[in-house]
Amino acid sequence: MSFKPTPFWLTALAVPFFATPLLAIAEEATLSLPNEATVGVEVVEELAFESNQARLNDILLHPTQAAGASHSLPEYCVIVGSAQMVDERIRVTTQEATCIETNDADSDIFTGEFSASAYGEDGQYGIACEGIPCTLSPGQPFLLTLDQPVEIVEQDNPSAELNEQRRQADGEGIANPVPREEAVPD
Repeated sequence: MSFKPTPFWLTALAVPFFATPLLAIAEEATLSLPNEATVGVEVVEELAFESNQARLNDILLHPTQAAGASHSLPEYCVIVGSAQMVDERIRVTTQEATCIETNDADSDIFTGEFSASAYGEDGQYGIACEGIPCTLSPGQPFLLTLDQPVEIVEQDNPSAELNEQRRQADGEGIANPVPREEAVPD
């Protein structure tokens, strides 16, 4: 059997080269983290557990540098979770995240499910705590380990669309029309 270059063979050879940039663009529009990835976070406001308090809902976390983290989140990110005091350990679990990835003047918004749990430096579930009140404070980093892979698709960004319209220089932009060369009447 002899090899003859045909349009089919050229297409078969060329398509992977042209498809690669398209796949890269599609990946940029998704916030992805694998199962069991670890990210560094800290609380936004101090959490304090008193002796009669066992659970706090709707706590806010944001990314920070933490030793041992395998992955990082965008700088502008808020994670919503809950914390529970069990056997002198604060067990933090998360439900969702909203992250904004900035690229020069553009930004991508990601909002979706984010299932993760906090593990202490000793590798046990929950963050060790001694004494009452037991507190977690801003500036006290800890690791969240994902319970499942995260695949959050980029959300529509109405302000990015408005900014694009404003950047148009040919006079068609809604909030940034090109001024006329005529004098403005009194």
